[in-house]
Order: sequence, then C-alpha cells, then structure tokens
Amino acid sequence: MAAYTTVDDAGSFYNTVLYVGNDGTGHAITGTGFQPNFTWIKNRDAADFHILTDSVRGATNYLQSNDSAKTATDAESLQSFDTDGFTVGNIAQINTSPEDYVSWSWKMGTTSGLTGGTITPDGYSFSATAGQGVYEYTGGGSAGTITHGLGAVPKFMMVKRSENDAQEWRLYFGALGATKNMVLDQSDAANTTSINWNDTAPTNTVFTVGSSLTESAKEMMAYVFVDVQGYSKFGSYSGNGNVNGTFVYTGFRPGWIILKNADTTNGWNIYDVKRMTRNVSSIVLPPQTTGAGSVSANWAIDIYCNGFKIKSATNEANDNLAQILYGAFADTPLVNSNGIPGTAR
Repeated sequence: MAAYTTVDDAGSFYNTVLYVGNDGTGHAITGTGFQPNFTWIKNRDAADFHILTDSVRGATNYLQSNDSAKTATDAESLQSFDTDGFTVGNIAQINTSPEDYVSWSWKMGTTSGLTGGTITPDGYSFSATAGQGVYEYTGGGSAGTITHGLGAVPKFMMVKRSENDAQEWRLYFGALGATKNMVLDQSDAANTTSINWNDTAPTNTVFTVGSSLTESAKEMMAYVFVDVQGYSKFGSYSGNGNVNGTFVYTGFRPGWIILKNADTTNGWNIYDVKRMTRNVSSIVLPPQTTGAGSVSANWAIDIYCNGFKIKSATNEANDNLAQILYGAFADTPLVNSNGIPGTAR
C-alpha cells in the first residue's frame, strides 16, 4: 500500500499531551515528540482562561482565546519550549495541583528566508512541510500583504493584535471566502466585512490583511495554516439535522478538531482524541469561554481512520442546511510513510 501522507508521520508536527498540575515552578511537561513553536493550554478542571504561547513572542508571553486582551507576560506561565515539550511555572491557569490540563502543540521552526509582500514580519516561525506558520508584524496603516512561505494557499488563519490594546481574534476560513470573518473569542455567526482580509483571498505566496489588522504601529500576530494531505484539513460541511449526520472526509484520523456553525450564534468547540474515552466523542472544550469543558450530546461525533461523522441532530454541529466550519489535524494518517494503514479510534 502506498504512503498517503506527505508529512513524516503522526506526531511529527502536532500533538496533544495531557498532564497534571503540581503547583511548582519549573514543571517539565514531556511527550510532544518535538520542540513546539506554538502551544495552547487549558485547565480541564476549572474555569481558567486558555493560554496560547508561541516561540516568536517568547515563552512567557501569552494570549487568551477566550478574551480580546493583548499579550500578558508572566515568568510563571509557560517558561520554555523544550526538545520534547515545554516547562510551566506555577500560575493557576496551567499548573494547579492536582488538576488536569490539556495541551495542544504545533511545530514550525524555519525562522529566516522570507522576502516579498508589502509588510515585512518582525519575526516568524513556519514549516513549509507541515503547512503552518506563526508571524509577528507591525501595522503600517493600510491594507497589505505578508509572505508566508508555506507554498500553498492558506485555508485557515487566526489574527490578533498582540500589543498596544485589546482586539478580537479575527478568523479566516477559505470555505467562507475573503469577504467573511469569524471571531474566536465570541460566538458570533459569520459577518461580511472588508476590514479584515480586504476582500482578497490569500495566495500560495502571501496573505492579505485589511485596515483593522494593519492599524499604524500596532503589533499583530498571525497563525496561518494550509491543507496538507494526510496531516491537516480545513473546510465546511452542510448539516442535515439528523443523528445520522454528515461524514467529513479528512484523509486521516483526526487528533484535533474545531467546529462552529457559521450561520448561528452557537459557540465554537474543540475535540481531541487524548481526552476521548471511546470512539464516539462528546467531550468538548469551548475556546471562547473559560469553561472547563463538558460532555454534551449536542456535540457528539465519531472519529474514523479517514475523517469524522456527526452524531447529533442539534444545531450546534448539525443544523439542517447550515454551513458548519471545521479544522482538523491528524492523529494518524490514512496510510503512513511506511505504507501502514491507520485505524479508527
């Protein structure tokens, strides 16, 4: 059987790690299998905010997916990115004993060589192989383009003002197009506006940011992803309002999934296979709130070796004829680089 994935194998560029807090500073979390460049951590037992940290801004600087606040800095938050994980300090949001935490980590790594575009990033880390990158830039006062180096057209982007003052998270989905916008820290339906993407779709070399994302002298962060066969996929499906819901083909067994009904004000929700205890998953974490996560039949899905299937008739994930957005990263490719097929959960 021929290999399906164009990325090494599962766990090379994305991984979920669960850990238990111990209240101590310098608590090393291992098991990612690589040195992360972007890590997202959430307390599973308490209503704490999400902590999103990247190597471009530095380990002790974090943003919150559930809030529009600018970057916060704390020496006791994430303290370092390590060769097989990361080290956390003793703030409650990421290290309270004996509470359970989930971390989602991505590897990038290329930090030089980008040229072109009308806006030059102040710093960046990207992987053309995995199709994902983190970019820091300063707004110049008008719409502009930023070179991403990913070699394909981005299908999912999260952009956020990181300094100066607060701003909502602005999300681009290729399935919606460049005239539409989503907000990560709120439950809003898709809205039509030109101020975020300047009504201009990204290309295989650059992505465009509009006037609200290029305000003069404002520091911004962009997290950019393309579809990579056997590793990542972003798109939408049409709900059918039935417990025998839509099947979404990804070409891999998903390890991480985010879903949002673009037509309603129902919130976002995130799944991962490490928090699952069986194939049917209804264990979700909402990125727009501080909620600890819950089991909800309204969000039930099946995880398969080549995608996922909706198992709820409710409008959160399966409103009839609604456009439901999704993003997914692989736990296991359909067929790995050694020709070994993946299996369902």
